[in-house]
Amino acid sequence: MSFQAYLDNLEKKTGRTPAELLAEAQERGITSTAKAQVVVDWLASEYGVGRGHAMALYKVIKDGATISDKHVGSTGAHRDPSTELRLDGIARR
Repeated sequence: MSFQAYLDNLEKKTGRTPAELLAEAQERGITSTAKAQVVVDWLASEYGVGRGHAMALYKVIKDGATISDKHVGSTGAHRDPSTELRLDGIARR
Protein backbone atom coordinates (compact mmCIF):
# COMPACT_ATOMS: atom_id res chain seq x y z
CA MET A 1 0.00 0.00 0.00
CA SER A 2 1.32 3.44 -0.85
CA PHE A 3 1.87 6.08 1.80
CA GLN A 4 -0.92 8.18 0.28
CA ALA A 5 -3.24 5.16 0.41
CA TYR A 6 -2.61 4.87 4.15
CA LEU A 7 -3.69 8.49 4.60
CA ASP A 8 -6.70 8.03 2.31
CA ASN A 9 -7.79 4.97 4.28
CA LEU A 10 -7.26 6.87 7.52
CA GLU A 11 -9.70 9.47 6.19
CA LYS A 12 -12.22 6.76 5.31
CA LYS A 13 -11.91 5.19 8.77
CA THR A 14 -12.18 8.45 10.73
CA GLY A 15 -14.35 10.60 8.48
CA ARG A 16 -11.74 13.35 8.84
CA THR A 17 -9.14 14.49 6.34
CA PRO A 18 -5.48 14.18 7.26
CA ALA A 19 -5.36 17.99 7.56
CA GLU A 20 -8.24 17.91 10.05
CA LEU A 21 -6.51 15.19 12.04
CA LEU A 22 -3.29 17.21 12.07
CA ALA A 23 -5.22 20.21 13.41
CA GLU A 24 -6.80 18.00 16.08
CA ALA A 25 -3.39 16.64 17.03
CA GLN A 26 -2.11 20.20 17.41
CA GLU A 27 -5.10 21.09 19.61
CA ARG A 28 -4.22 18.11 21.79
CA GLY A 29 -0.63 19.31 22.07
CA ILE A 30 0.76 16.55 19.89
CA THR A 31 3.76 18.01 18.09
CA SER A 32 6.72 16.73 16.10
CA THR A 33 8.47 15.84 19.36
CA ALA A 34 5.68 13.52 20.53
CA LYS A 35 6.31 9.80 20.88
CA ALA A 36 4.65 7.58 18.28
CA GLN A 37 2.68 5.73 20.94
CA VAL A 38 0.86 8.94 21.88
CA VAL A 39 -0.54 9.18 18.34
CA VAL A 40 -1.28 5.46 18.18
CA ASP A 41 -3.16 5.54 21.49
CA TRP A 42 -5.13 8.68 20.57
CA LEU A 43 -6.27 7.38 17.17
CA ALA A 44 -7.05 3.92 18.54
CA SER A 45 -9.17 5.21 21.41
CA GLU A 46 -10.88 8.04 19.52
CA TYR A 47 -11.39 6.45 16.10
CA GLY A 48 -10.58 2.73 16.38
CA VAL A 49 -7.63 3.12 14.01
CA GLY A 50 -4.89 0.48 13.87
CA ARG A 51 -1.19 1.01 14.37
CA GLY A 52 -0.20 1.14 10.68
CA HIS A 53 -2.59 3.95 9.81
CA ALA A 54 -1.72 5.80 13.02
CA MET A 55 1.98 5.56 12.18
CA ALA A 56 1.31 7.12 8.77
CA LEU A 57 -0.19 10.17 10.47
CA TYR A 58 2.62 10.18 13.04
CA LYS A 59 5.18 10.36 10.22
CA VAL A 60 3.39 13.42 8.81
CA ILE A 61 3.24 15.03 12.27
CA LYS A 62 6.94 14.36 12.74
CA ASP A 63 8.35 15.08 9.26
CA GLY A 64 5.71 16.99 7.30
CA ALA A 65 3.92 16.10 4.07
CA THR A 66 6.98 15.33 1.96
CA ILE A 67 8.16 11.75 1.54
CA SER A 68 11.13 10.06 -0.10
CA ASP A 69 11.06 9.57 -3.85
CA LYS A 70 12.05 5.92 -3.39
CA HIS A 71 8.72 4.58 -4.68
CA VAL A 72 7.62 7.46 -6.90
CA GLY A 73 7.26 6.21 -10.45
CA SER A 74 7.75 2.58 -9.45
CA THR A 75 5.32 -0.19 -10.32
CA GLY A 76 5.25 -1.95 -6.96
CA ALA A 77 2.53 -2.05 -4.36
CA HIS A 78 4.16 0.80 -2.43
CA ARG A 79 4.28 3.24 -5.35
CA ASP A 80 3.29 6.84 -4.73
CA PRO A 81 2.43 9.36 -7.44
CA SER A 82 4.44 12.16 -5.84
CA THR A 83 6.77 13.06 -2.99
CA GLU A 84 4.10 15.49 -1.77
CA LEU A 85 1.28 13.88 0.20
CA ARG A 86 -2.27 15.17 -0.22
CA LEU A 87 -3.66 16.13 3.17
CA ASP A 88 -6.73 18.06 2.01
CA GLY A 89 -8.97 15.05 1.54
CA ILE A 90 -10.00 12.60 -1.13
CA ALA A 91 -12.90 14.75 -2.36
CA ARG A 92 -10.60 17.64 -3.24
CA ARG A 93 -8.64 15.73 -5.87
